[in-house]
Amino acid sequence: MPARPRELTPDRGARHLFGAKMRTHRERAGMSLEGLSDVVNISRSHLSRIETAEVMPPPSLPPMLDAAFGTDGIFEELFLLASKEIHPDQFQRRMELEARAQVLDEYSGQIVPGLIQTADYARAQFKEANPWQSQDRIEELVAARLSRQRLLRSDTLLDYSAVIDEAAIRRSFGDPAIMRAQLARVAELTLTRTTVVQVLPFEQGGHALVGGTLALMTLDNGERVAYEEGISTGTLMENLDSVIERQRAYNRVRARALSPEDSAAFVRSVMEALPT
Repeated sequence: MPARPRELTPDRGARHLFGAKMRTHRERAGMSLEGLSDVVNISRSHLSRIETAEVMPPPSLPPMLDAAFGTDGIFEELFLLASKEIHPDQFQRRMELEARAQVLDEYSGQIVPGLIQTADYARAQFKEANPWQSQDRIEELVAARLSRQRLLRSDTLLDYSAVIDEAAIRRSFGDPAIMRAQLARVAELTLTRTTVVQVLPFEQGGHALVGGTLALMTLDNGERVAYEEGISTGTLMENLDSVIERQRAYNRVRARALSPEDSAAFVRSVMEALPT
């Protein structure tokens, strides 16, 4: 006798609702988990755990479900809600504003910014930050981080720039292969139609943004906000005077950074120095 499917709890949150809707549409289509696995190229066991909300769905799954079931973006919308649930309130608010941003400027002193991280780099960072976390929890965090990167797709209107301290370029997370792939992504994005990434070298000395990260956003209604983040806390600033103060500090830091072309060359030189 086949095992009875586990009861779902769609009322507990967006991740649970995602799983319940996935089962509903799968069964409505007369499709088994094995059949869906063939369509989306994700294992049957992993799909089962997504349905029961044990794990977060990967970012690649929602558009494939919408295509398979003809659900017109429902799963992509549920995924966005689910990815916000695992973040603290302040960061959830930052993500909501980030999704509305038309211009986003970032400074990062210690790690590569989340919007341009590779999955392996993000995974290594989360493991280092809390080695006692379960693998499932780490994968949830990675999936949520990657979900934000849709903002950098070529069909969005976001103009993105980042100033990355040399420390973040030289400090490795994961093995050399992981770091090499991450640096390759940084070098690739130094100058594109919608992205500008610059490196601030050690030789420039101290500056006003040392010790944290900063994001400056201009929203679709012209409003400007800033978000500062430390090790475990974040502060959202919507007061214009505070935002202008941070903008001035960012402008001074950016003026001392390498050009995008020189930044790409610098990043590639660090890649070449990594052990094989």
